[in-house]
Amino acid sequence: MGSTRERIAVDAMGGDRAPDEIVAGAVRAAEELDVEVLLVGDSEQVQACLNRHGAARNITIIPAADVIAMHDEATQVRRKPQASINVAMDLVKQGRADAIISAGHSGAVMAAGLLRLGRIKGIDRPAIGGVFPTLLANKSVIVLDVGANVDCRPKFLEQFALMGTAYSKYVLGVANPRVGLLNIGEESSKGNDLALRAHELMAGNPEIPFVGNAEGRDVLSGDFDVIVCDGFVGNVLLKFAEAVGEVMLQIIREELPQGLRGQLGTAILKPNLRRIKQRMDHAEHGGGLLLGVEGVCIISHGSSQAPSIFNAIRLAKEAIDNHVLDHIRADYKQIVSQATDRKSS
Repeated sequence: MGSTRERIAVDAMGGDRAPDEIVAGAVRAAEELDVEVLLVGDSEQVQACLNRHGAARNITIIPAADVIAMHDEATQVRRKPQASINVAMDLVKQGRADAIISAGHSGAVMAAGLLRLGRIKGIDRPAIGGVFPTLLANKSVIVLDVGANVDCRPKFLEQFALMGTAYSKYVLGVANPRVGLLNIGEESSKGNDLALRAHELMAGNPEIPFVGNAEGRDVLSGDFDVIVCDGFVGNVLLKFAEAVGEVMLQIIREELPQGLRGQLGTAILKPNLRRIKQRMDHAEHGGGLLLGVEGVCIISHGSSQAPSIFNAIRLAKEAIDNHVLDHIRADYKQIVSQATDRKSS
């Protein structure tokens, strides 16, 4: 593969709407983003979908003999080495792909990432970073973890903060990110034992631009660039935010005037409505980056349709082009070196 295009491995069999919607999103991405897409899955099913959606340039089918279903246990990644998620991960491990995307079983995707790709040195647990819109135009906040680790130690949250800082700097383009710890109050004395101990670690780490606790109402305010929490709270927050976005979009549709007056008004407002949808619709974000593994890995929503897969591929391309893995590795290498110097001095 001598192409200079980004090579994205897509688990064509992962997700509630696989493989048809997955393939449809991949075809659009190959056409519009100028990436090379490797569709991993049952060759006959994937080819049938390509026949329906129009076989685009820069698409290759990589056969996989098995699949991990949404109802399977995550441990199936060990028992099904030829499952599409494992084959796709191996493409990244072997250097045949620059990133992987899957809308399949999120636990299985994380397990496969750990087993196949391994962790970045210095990271104990990977985290899923979810990008949320804020009240400020053209500004997003990354929240992590949004589902990879239900139970966390304070050290894990400290590491999430470091990875989130790197992502905010090098992908979201924030020169001086503001990091907050999701809590039930702004005061440093608030919260459970995990929050209290994590606050102490983050406040004492000079590599984390920590500005204090963030309450639930602060998450989308734009006052923070990185929000850190455990995966249980983060996943609840993610699902709630998605539901609120869907409700708001539906309310806007229902409240637009009906009839000819409504049609004229909608035509005038169309550009504004399109921008509102882009800021609020979770499909526009494509999924979350699994930070902390030795490879660019995007975990998309299980219910992903073609637009979500397209945006997941766009997100992967951004992570590759901005060398987010190299920056996280470099940051951790520097942190470990500085910690060693402090101990020896």
